[in-house]
Amino acid sequence: MKIVLIIISFIGLSLVILPSFAVFAKIINIDTANVIMLLGTIIWFSTSSFWMNKKS
Repeated sequence: MKIVLIIISFIGLSLVILPSFAVFAKIINIDTANVIMLLGTIIWFSTSSFWMNKKS
């Protein structure tokens, strides 16, 4: 279960980072990037709190 949460949270983190490069390369517009980044932020903060600072 912990591995699944880690994978989902890093997918969310990549949704926060990658759209800025796509906007810079003019692949997507800024409005689309804002929606994707918001979704990634929600995913990151909702999943990372369950596996960070937990003893295995």
